[in-house]
Amino acid sequence: MNAQKANNTIEKVRQLQRKLYLAAKENSKRNAVYDKIYREDIVREAWKRVRPNGGAGGIDGIRIEAVEAYGVEKLLSEIQQTLMQGQYHPQPVKRVYIPKADGTKRPLGIPTIKDRIV
Repeated sequence: MNAQKANNTIEKVRQLQRKLYLAAKENSKRNAVYDKIYREDIVREAWKRVRPNGGAGGIDGIRIEAVEAYGVEKLLSEIQQTLMQGQYHPQPVKRVYIPKADGTKRPLGIPTIKDRIV
């Protein structure tokens, strides 16, 4: 039963991604898709995709472990409310430089956990 529900959610997310893509292509206004991204199942699925990637914290320094200590449900609810109110604004992206084999460095942008979820 849970596997079927998970597959259904994944399929719904894929359908939504396609609708968002098409709506964005059709209408450059953010309101055309904004009301779809704060659905609880979408925010939860986004967290499920962000969490396994781990990674460094963004400009705010908050890591996955800190989110879990704070409370995942609490954070997702806050994100959802901020999105619903149209108050969400992404944070600046942290810039780091990764060394390459040839001795040069390449830039890497690290968004905050919240921005990755959104």
